[in-house]
Order: sequence, then structure tokens, then C-alpha cells
Amino acid sequence: MSEPGLNGFKGFSGYALKIQLICKICLIPVLTILTRSMMKHVSILVPQGPCILSSVVGAFKVFTTVNMALTSQGKRPFFKIQLVGLSSETQLYDGLFVVRPDILLEDVTKTDLIIVPAIQGDMPASLKMNSRYIPWIINQYKQGAEVASLCTGAFLLASTGLLEGRKCSTHWIAADAFRQAFPDVKLQPEKIITDELGMYSSGGAYSFLNLMIYLVEKFCGREMAVYCSKLLEIEIERKSQSPFAIFTGQKVHGDDPIKKAQLFMENNVGSKVSVDQLSDMFSISRRNFERRFKKATANTPVEYLQRVKIEAAKKSLESSRENINEVMYSVGYSDSKAFRTMFKKITGLSPVGYRNKYNREMAVS
Repeated sequence: MSEPGLNGFKGFSGYALKIQLICKICLIPVLTILTRSMMKHVSILVPQGPCILSSVVGAFKVFTTVNMALTSQGKRPFFKIQLVGLSSETQLYDGLFVVRPDILLEDVTKTDLIIVPAIQGDMPASLKMNSRYIPWIINQYKQGAEVASLCTGAFLLASTGLLEGRKCSTHWIAADAFRQAFPDVKLQPEKIITDELGMYSSGGAYSFLNLMIYLVEKFCGREMAVYCSKLLEIEIERKSQSPFAIFTGQKVHGDDPIKKAQLFMENNVGSKVSVDQLSDMFSISRRNFERRFKKATANTPVEYLQRVKIEAAKKSLESSRENINEVMYSVGYSDSKAFRTMFKKITGLSPVGYRNKYNREMAVS
């Protein structure tokens, strides 16, 4: 299927498709699939060790909602959904919850779509506990299956090597760790959804629900996606997780002069700081300083300084009653157009829009 919606079904000779004009219960147009042979097999993995249970249950719920909408009209479900595990029982949250998969990994010989839920905790340990999934995912992808990682499930998907040179997102808080572990992946932490060559990924936490709706639209059409988004109250058009990100700077590296330069930037956010000043301060040539800074932090010195200034502006907008110009001056900007442009580039919102969204005191007044 090459594109979302109805166009993705073109070329399937012998398969009859139609639009059911009005769903008797839901009162919306929905796509009706008239043949069982087109049912899509979905394998939702159940990771061992610490994982985010909501990403297992949430994915199951969205696909089940599609099936319920179809069966309410007397039509066949579109998704065959199975929880796939490495053992017959997985305990989560210190045994508070228990997940019993429908089927064990070794018994799944063919699937169409693999959902990789979020994992957490000690990431190397979590990946080791779930390493048996890796060759299976690779084999299924080679057989034509598509793969979707949710939040930090991207670490497990990237461990397959399938993401090398390709786009991927994950939770913004895990971005630095992901870059260090998988430098050959084109990480796009600002994205809610990435889609490339049959591999999908979502941003952090509950933004995986936006990817689920995206997949519903791709496989079942826009009408069904809109219905699911309304029923489950998921905002359908979210594109960026930038408004939620908190910039802390990558300091898990061994370059001490660069760490000191980072701290200097963060402690002098209201002052004018240049790359030449920083390189002179640490007796490093500008070219070498820029190279080392980029290697250590994944940002150029100028990008890092801009991120630090905008992060300080965000905190001020969240908690103070200063007007936009006062905030702008306090973080070292004097050009209001440049400040607003950079703020929106980094956060996805204007300064006013950000304040309205996150400053409770200003919202009440």
C-alpha cells in the first residue's frame, strides 16, 4: 500500500471495496472491506522487563475500535490483533499488572504489522532482555511486514539495524541517549510521526496515539481515522512534540572544555556570547572548538546558545508576568522578529501562544 486512505488499495485486482455511506450506530462514513483475505495481521509485542503498559493497551484499543466500528455494521473486522510475547506471562510495575500474550514469538511465522511498545529503565539491560525480538523483526520486515515503534520502543527497533540512514523519532527526553547509541539513524525528536519505507515511529509518551490514528488512516481511510479520533478523543493533526520538550543540553560526554563552555552559556543567558569568545576562553581554535562541540552535544555552538536562550524564555513565560519584550531582553535578544522566529522554530508556538498554553496565572487573568 503506497499511500494513506483509499488510494492505498488501488491495484488489488479481485478485491471489492466500497464506502458504507452511513454507519448505523456511528453515523459517519466508514470504509467497508468486503473480503476476509485482506485482513491485516497485527502483532503487538509484549516486552520483557520495564515497559510502558499504556503503549501496549493503547495500540490494542485503537485497532479494536476499528474492528468494533465495522462489526457494528455486520462487516468483518479489518485487523487480526495478537499480543506476542517471549513468555506466557509478563509482569509489569513490580507485579501490579500481568500481561498474558495471545501467542509466543516462535509461533508467529508471518505478520503484516509489528507494534514495538515503549521500554524504559536501564536501556542496555532492557534491550538485552528483549534481544530475541531483533532477528524476528528483521526476518518479518524482509518478508514484507511493516514495523512501528512507540516512544522509546525506537531503541529496540534501531537495534535491528533497519533504521540506519533512515528517519526516526522517540521521546524528546531520550534523544541524547538515542543519538549516542545509534549515530547512523536520522533522529527527528521534534516529530510526532515518522514514516519511511514501511517503518514508523512516534514521539514520546501518549503521542503514540497519534501514530495509531495515522496508521488507521493509512490502512482504513480518512473517515475511519476521523471517527476513531473523535471516539477516543485523540487530536488528529498533531505534528510536533517540540512544545513539550525541555532542553537540558547533552552533557554525557568526556570533553571537559566543552562542558565548561556549555555551563558558561547557560549561566550567561542574558549576555552576548560569541563562538570566538568561547574558543579563546578555552584556548581552542574556532574550527576545532566547533567540531568538538558538535561531536559532544549534537548541536553547533550557535544552535546550543539559541536553545539555551529559548529555554530560559520558556521558563519565564511559564511563570512570570513579564511582557514578551521584557522576556526577550532578559535572554539577550534585541530583535523582536529574530526572537519570535527562533522561538517558534524551536517550540512550534509563538511566544504569546506558548504563554497562553502554559502560564496558568496569565490564562486565569
